[in-house]
Amino acid sequence: MLAHGARAWNAGALDDFLSDYDPAPTTSFVTPTAVRHGIAAIRAGYASRFAPGAQRDSLHFEHLEVDVLGPDVVNAIAYYVLVRGDSVTSRGPTSLVMHRTNGRWRIIHDHSS
Repeated sequence: MLAHGARAWNAGALDDFLSDYDPAPTTSFVTPTAVRHGIAAIRAGYASRFAPGAQRDSLHFEHLEVDVLGPDVVNAIAYYVLVRGDSVTSRGPTSLVMHRTNGRWRIIHDHSS
């Protein structure tokens, strides 16, 4: 799922990127400055990065750890890395609580710093 998200991000496909989030209104995204609930609010936080002509650095993830919390629920911890050319522009931890429904993993809580 993280590889899918990185490919969608790098392709500038916001809807595809957001498809990894559960569409429930309780889905949350925590940043250093805000807590957003629901896909519309999460989309609003990302929209400027996906606007035509916007600069969006390439995304990949490193050092993935997965802890099973229960049947069909995991906490995935990794570092997101944004790169422009050969320079890292941003790097930080991300913790993703995900659940599996209908055979697909979806994010229900994203805490990225």
